[in-house]
Amino acid sequence: QVQLVESGGGLVQSGGSLRLSCSASRSIFSNNMEWYRQAPGKQREFVARISTSRTTLYVDSVKGRFTIARDNAKNTVYLQMNSLKPEDTAVYYCNSDQRWAWGQGTQVTVSS
Repeated sequence: QVQLVESGGGLVQSGGSLRLSCSASRSIFSNNMEWYRQAPGKQREFVARISTSRTTLYVDSVKGRFTIARDNAKNTVYLQMNSLKPEDTAVYYCNSDQRWAWGQGTQVTVSS
């Protein structure tokens, strides 16, 4: 079973930045990779995707602020988050297009 470990979250002021990492226990070379987030009391929502050819896709609310990247050699996906807003507060998760088991996520809290 593939294990996903997210890290890099924390508490940051509005306008600040964070860089999240997601490490997989197996190769991600052949997988499209995605970031999701779940705010308190809300359903998990899609945030960003990076394909095997490094084409990217973002939910409208983060376009121009977040950047997804991948390092296949390290089996790791990143999410650079700039100009953070309080509404970005959530637990952030990554996964592949094969829907591996979810990791524990990493908490991002943005204070106003």
